[in-house]
Amino acid sequence: MLSAALSGSASNLVQSSVLNNGPTPVYPTGTEKNSGETWFEVGRSRTYTATADDIGHVQNNHFEEFFAPELDKHGYQALYKKRTIEVYTGSSQAIDGCATFFRRDRFSHVKKYEVEFNKAAQSLTDAIIPAAQKKLALTRLIKDNIALIAVLEAKFSNHGTENPGKRQLLCVANTHINIHHDLKDVKLWQVHTLLKGLEKIAVSADIPMLVCGDFNSTPGSTSHGLLARGKVDLLHPDLAVDPLGILRPPSKLTHQLPLVSAYSSFARMAGAGYDLDHLRRRMDPSTNEPLFTNCTRDFTGTIDYIFYTGYCLNPEN
Repeated sequence: MLSAALSGSASNLVQSSVLNNGPTPVYPTGTEKNSGETWFEVGRSRTYTATADDIGHVQNNHFEEFFAPELDKHGYQALYKKRTIEVYTGSSQAIDGCATFFRRDRFSHVKKYEVEFNKAAQSLTDAIIPAAQKKLALTRLIKDNIALIAVLEAKFSNHGTENPGKRQLLCVANTHINIHHDLKDVKLWQVHTLLKGLEKIAVSADIPMLVCGDFNSTPGSTSHGLLARGKVDLLHPDLAVDPLGILRPPSKLTHQLPLVSAYSSFARMAGAGYDLDHLRRRMDPSTNEPLFTNCTRDFTGTIDYIFYTGYCLNPEN
């Protein structure tokens, strides 16, 4: 759970129906469960992201027939973004996606952005890939991954903050990044594309961020490094895999969001009322991330993360 001293102004919140990341339009209009589903609960908002497990996706019919109506009974409003293909069965009901649920008595919905990396890939190839290579480039880049971004306004009082008259806004981003281990360039490009779009939202209205999801990237990867440190190691071996040249120059792979890992923050709090031994048994001391967030027959490791704006949000539990 994160407590928030939220601040921000909606007066200059992005009004355009399409946000642009250079030549790439990014935003078109618009707790681990036994089944492999991952939940992140933030304050009184709850974000759900499907893991890469075959049995754990948030299918369209599961969302409409179970998750949305059941959580509605408990006061949660639902937002959902489907992936852009029909997976596994070829049925429209089998499309998976990302969903975010928030308490109606605690937050109101201000704006929703639906991120389709396929559309960003189309624009990227039009901008930088020679015509003879576009088909090959799109085959590599188009993987139907998506992200869901919600701007929420807190309904609770902000008395005692530095700017008590301002609307209290929060931006929650929820994503499912490509799973394929041999496409590290695509993973990093997707994460960078998402973060650059979030930068525009943060700057436009000074909104604190929650960035969470299944990133399909382990600690030490370029994608995790970009999230955690705002840049990538220019000598990282992952950067050697870039057949399309989409990561060049690597020095451009940065962002200015002051993000902190919610998991790693507890390692730093161990001496302030937290059980150090309890935490150490569950954390990797070399990364300050959990030993694992995903445990399946074929893989056990950390690929799911919650990052938050460190200067105005604080983890509580």
